[in-house]
Order: sequence, then C-alpha cells, then structure tokens
Amino acid sequence: MTLTVDNRSRNTESSLTQALRQIQQLNSKIQELEQQHQDYVQKQQNLIPAIAEICISPIQEVQALRILIYRGETACRQYLRSVLVKQGQTSK
Repeated sequence: MTLTVDNRSRNTESSLTQALRQIQQLNSKIQELEQQHQDYVQKQQNLIPAIAEICISPIQEVQALRILIYRGETACRQYLRSVLVKQGQTSK
C-alpha cells in the first residue's frame, strides 16, 4: 500500500512538473509574440510620416494606408516607391 501511495505521489509530482514546464514555455512564447507584435506596430507607425510626405493627394494617402493595413509594410513600401517613380516621371 505504501508503494502505491508513493507511486501516485510521484506521478502527481511528475504531472505538476510537466504542467509547470508547459506553462513556462507558453509564457515564453507569449512574450516572444508580444515583442514581435510591438516590432510590427512600430514598423507600421514608422511608415506613416513617409506616407504623408510622399503622397501628394488624399486619395494616395488613403490607398497607402489601406495597403499598409490590409497587405502589410512591404506592400506599402512598394506602393510608395511606385508613387515616387510616377512623380519622377511626371516632373520630367
């Protein structure tokens, strides 16, 4: 009987240890995801002054913001480059 109680207590301790380890792993992953999200938001916020500076018309600004929101930073940068190229072509 003592052996059975000892085994149960070891199994319970092992289960608790595993659960604690999993909680720590989840907390670590949450912190990593929060940092990635903060980096993502910062990159998007850094583009807003560029949008205001590059876009001539409000329609271009709205389009750039839509692209930023729905397609992301890379697509927005591509759009801004295309706007700059078009502005360069019209100024010649």
